[in-house]
Amino acid sequence: MTETTPELSFEDALKRLEAIVRRLETGEVPLNESIDLYAEGDALRRQCEERLRAAQARIEKISLGSDGKPAGTAPFDAG
Repeated sequence: MTETTPELSFEDALKRLEAIVRRLETGEVPLNESIDLYAEGDALRRQCEERLRAAQARIEKISLGSDGKPAGTAPFDAG
């Protein structure tokens, strides 16, 4: 994470990102604060994307055999 954005849970990061978007959409935020908020929002967006990619990779690695039990890992296609 960046120095200005603490490591948050996915849910907390998403809530903060939504709050930032709402503030920016008002058009009432001074320019310098808008730039700071945009930078924080971008860092939060990246954090959320990384968490989602990691979760997707974990889920895709689990494959079930015909007996319904985990049969090992499957290759992960990042594309």
